[in-house]
Amino acid sequence: MAHPNSGKYAIVGLGVIAGPQPGRSERVLAAEAARLAIEDAGLKRSDIDGAVDMRGTGGGGNKPDYTDAFPRVLGINNNFYFVTGRGGALAGLGLTQAIGFLEQGIANYVVLAGSRIDYSRSLESKKKGHRGMAVVEKEGYWGKASGDLRAVSHHSWMAARHMAVYGTTSRQIGMINVQQRAWAQMNPEARMYGRPMTIEDHQASPIVVDPYRLLDICQISDGAIAFILTTKERAKDLRKPPVYVLGQGYSEVSSTLWFDNKHFEYMAIQRARDHAFKMAGITLKDIDCAQFYDCFAGEVLFQLEDYGWCAKGEGGPFIESGAIGPGGSIPVNTSGGLLSCYHQGDLTGMAEAIRQVRGECGPRQVKDCDIVLQTGHGGELLSPGMCSIHTTTILGRTPN
Repeated sequence: MAHPNSGKYAIVGLGVIAGPQPGRSERVLAAEAARLAIEDAGLKRSDIDGAVDMRGTGGGGNKPDYTDAFPRVLGINNNFYFVTGRGGALAGLGLTQAIGFLEQGIANYVVLAGSRIDYSRSLESKKKGHRGMAVVEKEGYWGKASGDLRAVSHHSWMAARHMAVYGTTSRQIGMINVQQRAWAQMNPEARMYGRPMTIEDHQASPIVVDPYRLLDICQISDGAIAFILTTKERAKDLRKPPVYVLGQGYSEVSSTLWFDNKHFEYMAIQRARDHAFKMAGITLKDIDCAQFYDCFAGEVLFQLEDYGWCAKGEGGPFIESGAIGPGGSIPVNTSGGLLSCYHQGDLTGMAEAIRQVRGECGPRQVKDCDIVLQTGHGGELLSPGMCSIHTTTILGRTPN
């Protein structure tokens, strides 16, 4: 039986800005995405009375943030403005904050927005003779002297451990990228649209940090995503069909020993998964597609196992069978994901989940897509170390 709050709140508008945005600031992009979401819902700016700004500053170092706030830039007279986010966990945390304000009657319609200009920043760094983006190191960070120079360094430990323990191969990990790239070929918004990939392409790409090759690493992107949350009752009479929040769950591994090798074989999924599924009153077989957070290819492998689509250690053969690509048994990251579409944290998967439930995905639309699983993770508390937070969100076409 579903929880009383399952389906009580719904997403009613979506705004997406994708692709390079030279000369545009994060706050301008967030404001524009919010404007598009308000328009998509058939609302007016005067209807919006709450705002959540989703920023991924709690993970591997703080990127420069913008001053001011997107609701003020947009001219929204909101009752509250709240900033949330940790690593790649943006949408799940933002939803919880927005639901809290709606539940207390502080707001009727909440706009949530997040933006990035990482691609433009990387180009500016390149002009100065540097690579990557400027970050502020965390106090106590000890990994750089040991070679942990980028996120790919400590994320590679997960894939390497899985390969060592279970015999997973580079080609099997590569098939994650191949299948997500196939989805991206059906998505004109994707950065890798028109650029198909074979497993031979993957195997020929250079190793960046063993075992990860260049094609195992996510995109660096500009853009913004915003959506509107309101109550089930208010959602019924708006322009687009509501997308109901059926379940949410969260999990941390910070309470257990980081130096236990099990943290390189599992992600912090179990409690998040169990709570979200119990709240929604569903089982795994009810999920029509999954939008996983996929900053690196191995995260998809781990999530397939830890959510239960295959047993621990069997993810490699499961992926190699074609299970997650077009025509597979569980469509995964149907936009192309962070690997082949664009990187807006877990907002990438949230936007695609909303579109799949609405039936707006054109040639990549999953048939009879009624329930979608969307995830986020990140925000490592010990650096270098694995991402400690995991969020599970279940969206549906109909309320429980």
